[in-house]
Amino acid sequence: MIPPVFTWALLAAPAPEPIVVEVAVREAPADALLREAKNLRYAQRWFEAAAAYRKFLAVYGGSPRAPEARFWLAASLESDQRWDEAAEAYTAFLQSHPDQRLLGKEARMNRVRCWGIRQGQDSRATAGLLEALRDPSLDVQVAAALQLAKVCDPRAAEGLRKGLQVPGYADACASALSGMGLKAVARPDRQARFLVIRIREAGKPDTVTIRLALSLARAVGNYLTDAQIRQARSKGFDLESITDQAAILPKGSVLLSVDDAKSSVQVTVE
Repeated sequence: MIPPVFTWALLAAPAPEPIVVEVAVREAPADALLREAKNLRYAQRWFEAAAAYRKFLAVYGGSPRAPEARFWLAASLESDQRWDEAAEAYTAFLQSHPDQRLLGKEARMNRVRCWGIRQGQDSRATAGLLEALRDPSLDVQVAAALQLAKVCDPRAAEGLRKGLQVPGYADACASALSGMGLKAVARPDRQARFLVIRIREAGKPDTVTIRLALSLARAVGNYLTDAQIRQARSKGFDLESITDQAAILPKGSVLLSVDDAKSSVQVTVE
């Protein structure tokens, strides 16, 4: 029999503390370099940030994070007011990563801004802006036109008139046209048109109908699944230039028709 005092001592003894083993996760060198570049960018040390991104691309050019590095290299150069280098870096990003849809559009918009600052000083800048007037994205076209309007280039007029239909650009485009001595009148055919989106979900008898003003045509992509967007692209349909495509079709035309396992979507011009 265990003596009572010894039994009480066993019961009163504190339970042993659990052993915690800390395992250090070593950061990959490529990730560490990108983190350093990002920290420099956040600290607004643009020159050093650009150098760090260039080092990353020189050493890890085949990395899945190369698109990120190329974009932020260009952005760092732009923030450092190295306009020509920035425009070239945005072009390199676009040529190397044509599949980057969202960053691609931002890169094209930023490149237009760099060219706008350099027009009149570098012939390549004006040539770039003129090329941007034919960009698939209406936003890029209008941004380029607004830059050209700063030097009263008459070739900006068409892009400015397109911008009158885009709420975010309408006032700026009207002002630019006025400054060039032109009337800020939108095209009648664009004013009267709108898009009708008809969506039928799989297994449901009813069709959902949505009407959009032509100026909001780019919102059509919000009603499509990823599979339907890919299908539209495979048919040669460019969602970025949907406003221009809708403007030239006769009323009653089917602009787009796609379907997948979830739903079928048809867009018509009315």
